[in-house]
Formats: sequence, C-alpha cells, structure tokens
Amino acid sequence: MTGVQKGTVRTWTVVMMCAVVVIVPGVSATRWTVGAKMGWTTNVNYTIWAQDKHFYNGDWLFFVYDRNQMNVLEVNKTDYETCNSDHPLHNWTTGAGRDVIPLNVTRHYYIISGKGFCYGGMKLAIRVENLPPPPTSSALNEKSSSPSLTSRSKIVLPMVFAIGAVWDTFRRFWY
Repeated sequence: MTGVQKGTVRTWTVVMMCAVVVIVPGVSATRWTVGAKMGWTTNVNYTIWAQDKHFYNGDWLFFVYDRNQMNVLEVNKTDYETCNSDHPLHNWTTGAGRDVIPLNVTRHYYIISGKGFCYGGMKLAIRVENLPPPPTSSALNEKSSSPSLTSRSKIVLPMVFAIGAVWDTFRRFWY
C-alpha cells in the first residue's frame, strides 16, 4: 500500500470516528406511536395516554389511523380547546394513514383530527422539553457504582455497530 493510500485510510478513519461521536447522541430519540395499540382513533383518551410520558426535542409522534376518514392537524391552543380545524398551523396528513410529526422545537404541540372527530376525543396536547443534562459523576456515585445495563446499551450497542462499520471500511481500503 502506498503512502497516499495509507493517508487516505487514516483520514477516512478519523472522519468516521468523528461521525460516530456526532451520531451517538441522536440515538436517544423516541418514536411514540400515538394511542399505542389503539392508534389515532375515537374512544381513546389521549390526555391519559400522554400523562406519564416525557416528550423530548428530537422525538417523533407516529400516527396510525383510517386514512379515508381522519387526519392529523396541528392547531393553536384556542383551536385545540374548541376543536376548530378551520385554520390549522400545519396539516401533517399525507394520505397514507401513517403520519409522523417531528418534535424538533421545545414548545407545546396541539394536535387534533378534523371532520368532527376532535369532538369524539381525537385531540392531543403535549409539551416538548429539552433532554435533561446527564447526571454528574457525584450523582452516579450516590445511586450506584455503575450505570444500569439499559443506559449502557443505548450507547454501547450503537458504538459497537459504528466501530464495526469503521473496521469494515478500513479493511476494504487496506486490502
């Protein structure tokens, strides 16, 4: 292998390692299926569904519903409270009955279904927050001597895959 090829491999390896460092924090995003197994439909209390959940910047709301009848509209607080779908802030309906709302701004989100379904309970209000800062080392020492397996797996598993991808790329350039 020539010096130029070795330099290219080293540069590529450094770039990949930097990409891993940037990508790993995004692993914690959650895709919430609104209404869980029931989906986006009538006769579900979405206030109760959302009450024990924390929605963070970077998460996603996933709506599954009957595309021929319902829709997904983002409205202001007043329109949410009155079920007014005449002037939505955003119509997230794509026509597939499988719509996603990225929660990429820290604020309140007010979602309703128009066509009268809001009156049947198809409305969701959530507050999106920034992720809390990681605990300090002293806080970890007070709780336990090591992080839990689940918190480790959120970082370790993606790192293992990333290192494997870098190694595979390195081997392809090397041989």
